Amino acid sequence: MSTHSGQMKEMTFAEAIREALAEEMRRDPTVYIMGEDVAEAGTPFKVLLGLVDEFGTERIIDTPISEAGFSAIGIGSAMTGMRPVVDIMFGDFLPLAMEQIVNRAAKVHYMSGGKLSAPIVFRTTLGAGRRSAAQHSQSLHAWMSHIPGLKVAVPSTPYDAKGLMKTAIRDNSPVVFFEDKMMYALKGLVPVEEYTIPFGVADIKRPGEDIAIVATSSMVHVALGAAEELEKVGISAEVIDPRTTWPLDKKTLIESAKKTGRAIVIDEGYEQYGVTAELASVIAEGAFYHLDAPVRRLGAMNVPVPFSPVLEDQTIPTVEQTVEIAKELCGVR
Repeated sequence: MSTHSGQMKEMTFAEAIREALAEEMRRDPTVYIMGEDVAEAGTPFKVLLGLVDEFGTERIIDTPISEAGFSAIGIGSAMTGMRPVVDIMFGDFLPLAMEQIVNRAAKVHYMSGGKLSAPIVFRTTLGAGRRSAAQHSQSLHAWMSHIPGLKVAVPSTPYDAKGLMKTAIRDNSPVVFFEDKMMYALKGLVPVEEYTIPFGVADIKRPGEDIAIVATSSMVHVALGAAEELEKVGISAEVIDPRTTWPLDKKTLIESAKKTGRAIVIDEGYEQYGVTAELASVIAEGAFYHLDAPVRRLGAMNVPVPFSPVLEDQTIPTVEQTVEIAKELCGVR
């Protein structure tokens, strides 16, 4: 991470994203944003509101409703000198651009023998809890993390969101940047000065001694809430945020599990064939002889996300579930 003076200001997650984009667009004239409703509307979540007033419609570009089409345009412009930020309104719409992201952006550097690159950022969302039903509530970052050639960022705080977004825009590889739509109003301290956060460096959000809780995106806050509850019953939980699912900081995850002897992995993606399985296997293989209990996983329920609020809430990992698993692993009733 680049150094800064320590002077901080409070802003929301959405404001941190917007500030990162604005700073990078001022710094580099090749950076531009395109997507559905990104200009005057500022996206449905209003994250980009006001950017068009400063940069105009030549750099904040509203597109037709064709993820495949404008993703392809973005990739082409990236290959020829631009640094586009392509806005995919909901992560659930990634399948519409999968050919372009998976078979074009991710592979062009390798298939050209290193002669070409696609420095492009795909901004999109994840997370349920917004009452948006099955087609607008999924967390599909495991898909992108599975593809060689793509980098995947999953920030959990305004601080991380701004630093990782600036790194993503400057990276010469394609990056898929997932923002939990339920965190846009989350407030946090962000440095006043210029800073970036390197990919592949996990952050220990809370140190602990008895159990490691590895969590991604909004689940970091579930983990922190669980750690507070566990402290009341004498369990010291360490909370680790990978920040990027690829590149992945395996060393920090493994060292934490070695120190504590127990680990839980929490992610809002579907549990089957998901991020929890990958992170749990990294820990199980790397810290096997130091573990006092099996690595446990907690992911979203393996069902399409319901529209019913009562049912939807049951599909998302909770503080209570995390606490119960941790107590079980630590032998505390």
